Amino acid sequence: MDKPLPVRGQSTTAAPGPPPPPGRSRNPWWDNARFLSATLIVILHTGGSIMAREDVLHSFHIAGWAFRVPAFVMLAGVFSSAGPLGPRSLRTLLQSIVLPALAFSLLYSLEKYWLGDGFTVHIVQLPWTLWFLMSLFFWRLLLPLVVQLRHPLLVTTGVALAVGYVDEFGLPFSASRTLVYLPLFYLGWRIGQGGLDTWFTSRWSLYAAVAGIVASCVVGWQWHREIKGNWLSMRHPYSDADPLGLEWAWIVRLLVLASAAALVLCMLRLMPRRRLPLISALGAGGFTIYLLHPLVILPARELGWIARVNTPLEIVGLVLCAILLTMLLGSPPVRRLVRPLTRPSVGWLFAPAAPGPQRQKERERPSADVPPPPTTPPAPPAPSVTEPESVRTP
Repeated sequence: MDKPLPVRGQSTTAAPGPPPPPGRSRNPWWDNARFLSATLIVILHTGGSIMAREDVLHSFHIAGWAFRVPAFVMLAGVFSSAGPLGPRSLRTLLQSIVLPALAFSLLYSLEKYWLGDGFTVHIVQLPWTLWFLMSLFFWRLLLPLVVQLRHPLLVTTGVALAVGYVDEFGLPFSASRTLVYLPLFYLGWRIGQGGLDTWFTSRWSLYAAVAGIVASCVVGWQWHREIKGNWLSMRHPYSDADPLGLEWAWIVRLLVLASAAALVLCMLRLMPRRRLPLISALGAGGFTIYLLHPLVILPARELGWIARVNTPLEIVGLVLCAILLTMLLGSPPVRRLVRPLTRPSVGWLFAPAAPGPQRQKERERPSADVPPPPTTPPAPPAPSVTEPESVRTP
């Protein structure tokens, strides 16, 4: 039986799966999934410029699509809070999303300038993979509202399907992908709250997960050229070129979203929950891998090194290089080196918080361990002129 969900809006840290091993604060299950998704993202971005002419890479792209961006979206939802956005939460958003997005956008522009392009400041539309950070910012802002809805998954899915008919929702501010992927983000939050626990623990789901992965591989191998890239990008409105026409284009998007959610659940069901040597440690740096890998791939792509790959052996070598790059960028030394960029300090931006009334009273209350300051005894009163001579002090 599924575990009951907490009260809407309440944030917990509970997640399905076994507790972390003694002495460890991370659940290796999620780190293993992060490493797999990050590796697939790096492989496909590395070979993206030659994917159109290489059937192996293109079929791999279609078969593993759900295990890349949709998996990252759902994993981000697992660790998101649906509680009120207080000052501390807003500072965390600024530190973990906004400032890294601006920093890496600037680095991307500088690298493009170094490679011979003009210098561009990206604000409304962040370059390449950084759209994810802009969407993540809005997902976390929307989540406290979404969880208050009577039927959150139904409403967010309806919005995701309807937004394809609005031309204004496109690449600027990552508006289209923010709304289209919102149901997967919410589903990830539900998993983080203990939802779908039966799927992750029952024996029958194990066989269903294997069947789902096999089906994805078969579709990717047999029909990868029939599946259009705009169906998976989620960043453009519908068009008359869709196979079902503009009127029924939402059905294609619904099938794609449902398939993505189902395949991510299959991946998580088959993912080892124990700590794997090297894999779990590198998976903890999934966010760093995602931010850094475009800066490494971009020069190799723009200088034409990747375009020279055209034999099966060279393709295998390219994939191995992508895996090694993933492992390098996720290593603890690299994560520590770039931490000022991936999680910069924000204390210098804000004034010290004023103490609350209770804290102010405690600050003004003298401590029991500190003796009161010495007081000077009052001076004796001066003798009165009417006082009898016999009682005056000599």
